[in-house]
Amino acid sequence: MKQSGTRHKARRRAVDLLFEAEAKKVSPAQLVAERREYVRSDESVGSIHDYTATVIQGLADDQSQIDAVISSYLRDWTLERLPAVDRAIMRLATWELFNSLDVDTIVVVDEAVELAKELSTDDSPAFVNGVLAKIAELAPQVRAAASAESGGSQSDTSRPD
Repeated sequence: MKQSGTRHKARRRAVDLLFEAEAKKVSPAQLVAERREYVRSDESVGSIHDYTATVIQGLADDQSQIDAVISSYLRDWTLERLPAVDRAIMRLATWELFNSLDVDTIVVVDEAVELAKELSTDDSPAFVNGVLAKIAELAPQVRAAASAESGGSQSDTSRPD
């Protein structure tokens, strides 16, 4: 069995928070802020890794664009019909594909497939892989455009996987 690294755990926590926020119909960024506040008085809540918070905030800022990209690659499905956990995994991975300059696209897709294996249905890993493989083809252009738009100073979210 593959040993989980720090960033894998941060991704899994992000998926958990995205899933919970959708179920509760609250902002995932608000949920992170609340959890970070709770942990000050109750350590059993568990701290929020900085990478988890970065991803959640990035998704909060870009969710409509990310959802549009994912939707454009779904065949015979709509985003709303997907299992909620698959939506969360694909949103996380799509954000990473477009914004995490220090992570190879193959790693992002592999991590998403691993999360689907851990958290979702038997059919989900192949489905997630297929959709994200197509989105990954777009990632270099999106990263380049974002880097050019920010004058080459797009933030690097460097941390070991």
